[in-house]
Amino acid sequence: MAWNEPGGNNNDPWKNRGGRDQGPPDLDEVFKKFFDKLGFGGSNKPSGKGFGGIGVGLIVGILVVIWFISGFYTVKEAERGVVLRFGEFSHFVEPGLRWKPTFVDSVETVNVKSVRTMPSSGFMLTEDENVVRVEMEIQYRVIEPFKYSYAVDDPDASLRHALDSAIRYVVGHSRMDDVLTRGREQTRQRVWEELNGIVTPYDMGVDVLEVNFKDARPPEEVKAAFDDAIAAQEDEQRFIREAEAYAREIEPTARGRVNRMGQEAEAYKQQVILQARGEVARFEELLPQYAAAPEVTRQRLYLEALEEIYSKTSKVMVDTEGTGNMMYLPLDKILERQGVTGGLPMVPSNALEGVRGTTQSNQSGNSSQNSGRTSSRFSDGRN
Repeated sequence: MAWNEPGGNNNDPWKNRGGRDQGPPDLDEVFKKFFDKLGFGGSNKPSGKGFGGIGVGLIVGILVVIWFISGFYTVKEAERGVVLRFGEFSHFVEPGLRWKPTFVDSVETVNVKSVRTMPSSGFMLTEDENVVRVEMEIQYRVIEPFKYSYAVDDPDASLRHALDSAIRYVVGHSRMDDVLTRGREQTRQRVWEELNGIVTPYDMGVDVLEVNFKDARPPEEVKAAFDDAIAAQEDEQRFIREAEAYAREIEPTARGRVNRMGQEAEAYKQQVILQARGEVARFEELLPQYAAAPEVTRQRLYLEALEEIYSKTSKVMVDTEGTGNMMYLPLDKILERQGVTGGLPMVPSNALEGVRGTTQSNQSGNSSQNSGRTSSRFSDGRN
């Protein structure tokens, strides 16, 4: 049965004994009674149920414990802490479990070990008035936590703006072919130098470790034509490298062949010179014999020359006039022997010996004839 129904004995939970028309209890009166029990009331007579000074001390102790516990914090291994005392820089803290007085010191931790990345891309106008899309990425690390946190308002945004500015400056002072193909490394290096030049005056406490050139391509509308141009340039470079490799391969061979031909020519020259000198020496030895018996020497030289000539031909001359005999000639052996022999025609040494023998025999014959004539004359005179 409800408290306000008939027969409910008028059990009002707000203790409104005055009747049904009274409202809820007064909150001021409720709080006043509560503080009176704790000893904070304005009445000089303490309540029998109040705590008095023990309650105040207990609350203050609880607040102090909460304040002390709230001052503990942890700095991770890769972080460094920047401590501000009443908003002014105080000192740095190393990794580990630390404590600070709450509401007096504030600590901001900064990661100084990890390497951070920041991409940047966009369409840019080159020096030769062509549009290219360039994508780059930098890697950087925080080296001074205080400067990174308070030198500029937003260090990451400032670094991003500096990166965009450096890329657009370098691309704007480069030709399209240098950005797309052969000059990518130079472009990357120039962006790195330009970025360092922009960031250094701000002293943001960051160190740019690397600049990566991810991609550079023309707009999609003309990409096919640019791909063909790039392929043609790559083919040109490939043909040049192949030609240089072929030149490096064939040049030593040609030089070796030239040296060999030069040595062969020099050897042939020396051979001909020595052979000519030998011929001259032989003819000089033959000259006195020719002067002594010219007809015999001429005839002998003629026969020797014919013998030398016919020895190198495949024809055989046989004089069978006045004979009825059948002659057998081993032509295969003769031709085989003639095929083995060869060389420059020269006067055989036996010609000199033959001429010398003939000359000596003629001289001895003439002397004998002269002595015979002289003896005959002597005999005729005696008679």
